Amino acid sequence: MSKLYFSYAAMNAGKSTVLLQASWNYQERGMRTLLFTSALYAKADDGCITSRIGISAPAKLYSETDDLHAWIVREHRKKKVDCVFVDEAQFLTKSQVWQLARIADRLDIPVLCYGLRTDFRGELFPGSAELLAIADNLREIRTICHCGRKATMVVRRTADGRAITSGDQISIEKSMYLSLCRVHWEEETGRWAESAPAKTKASRTRKKPATKKKPAAASKKAPLRIAAARMKRPPRTRR
Repeated sequence: MSKLYFSYAAMNAGKSTVLLQASWNYQERGMRTLLFTSALYAKADDGCITSRIGISAPAKLYSETDDLHAWIVREHRKKKVDCVFVDEAQFLTKSQVWQLARIADRLDIPVLCYGLRTDFRGELFPGSAELLAIADNLREIRTICHCGRKATMVVRRTADGRAITSGDQISIEKSMYLSLCRVHWEEETGRWAESAPAKTKASRTRKKPATKKKPAAASKKAPLRIAAARMKRPPRTRR
């Protein structure tokens, strides 16, 4: 039985590259694949999935009003579809995620979705949240932060490099985003200060209260000396 897959990652982790490679593996064996990507990122009416390393493939553009189940069924009736690939899956609606699940369950066609897990505010996208909830298989595609840790978060920056912590969830300018580990994401967004607050002048000049000196402890040898002196005294004589 076919399954619904969700591969998620931060920005620039190579999701599109993995998708295009998987689709090519099917096509190389004479199988037909359907590729979908969000219309939000399309620069023209003709869709295309493009990887940062330079490979690309034509894709159908979907918007939030499209019935993906009906769309794929129509294509399948024309010619057998062996696998469905969905890029930018974070922009799917909850209903569309269930439509894709029905393709896997009722038409026995595997559906592979690729997208971001969280937005720049650290919150789940609606499509990603539904995929995490009902997908049969979850896979993390890893990338790294500038510090070398695994990048799991995304920060959105203004043109002058300032981190944005509020605003619309969707912005189609990819150059405004940077993938970071959770530690540096918190620092970039101001959720955690990088260093402890400096001490105030009063706290630096405050003197410690004077302490009373304890009296010197009596020597443990004193009782022995007294006893020895008594033994040397001559005995008293009675008159």
